[in-house]
Amino acid sequence: MKNIIDIQQFQQFDNLEFVARGVVEGFITGLHRSPFHGFSVEFAEHRLYNRGESTKHIDWKLFARTEKLFVKRYEEETNLRCHIVIDTSSSMMFPYNSGIQTKLAFSVYSSAALIYLLRKQRDAVGLSLFSNEIELHTPARLSLVHAKLLYGHLNNLLNTDFSKDNKKTKASVVLHQIAESIHQRSLVILFSDMFDSADTEEVFSALQHLRHNKHEVILFHVKDKKLEQQFEFKNRPYKFVDLENGEEVKFNPVDVRDEYTSAVNDYFDALKLKCGQYKIDLVEADINDDFEKVLHAYLIKRSKLM
Repeated sequence: MKNIIDIQQFQQFDNLEFVARGVVEGFITGLHRSPFHGFSVEFAEHRLYNRGESTKHIDWKLFARTEKLFVKRYEEETNLRCHIVIDTSSSMMFPYNSGIQTKLAFSVYSSAALIYLLRKQRDAVGLSLFSNEIELHTPARLSLVHAKLLYGHLNNLLNTDFSKDNKKTKASVVLHQIAESIHQRSLVILFSDMFDSADTEEVFSALQHLRHNKHEVILFHVKDKKLEQQFEFKNRPYKFVDLENGEEVKFNPVDVRDEYTSAVNDYFDALKLKCGQYKIDLVEADINDDFEKVLHAYLIKRSKLM
């Protein structure tokens, strides 16, 4: 897949639904397209004017072109607002030059599929990108123009190499800012490897902030399970480069595998525990699997738990 704007690649998700579990705006739960027409910002369609009704919503510009009276109809704006948040730090470019999709590419394709699915349900979607600071934050909107704008931002991510920029992760700081910038109850979907130089408790505090503000949170924990968690490198010396600060170190992975895997698994287990305590839906996203497989399995599992 080279161009995520080609939405035909996401049509395999047409028979699935992405249902909000909780009250996201205060009065409707789950799939919630409103049957009411009124004074919303989202234009729905034109219909012929019926004699005797109010002329307030007649489209006079269309009348000038067609000499026929049409009334604008509006769809009451969606109750669900979803914000997709993607970690764009340099560590998300792992594994670099390996022929395997990177963590960032996995996140981008998954996000594009979710935008497609949510728009099909007439739900509003916003996008935030962050590393050590917020790089992009759009409001959640429903329009096709807005969706194309989001696809454009995602395409730019695929065409940008962050591996040599040494972009650090400060999820512990940025997620607090994002939590405060989303003013209505929303569904927040976060894609990150959750590698942060900050204290572990500070990262957990940032996740808790999102829940404290009554947002429903789904964390796609994006990782290369084979290399990053199990440390399955061959028995020979390697030069390891920290993508976020450029530091290099050379050693044989076998010499430190037990100690490394123990530390990493302890952190991942703590992350699972905290997500469970905060009622955050944690999805372990292994980039060695196709994003379609991971996303499809999660959506089916989620629908069965509703």
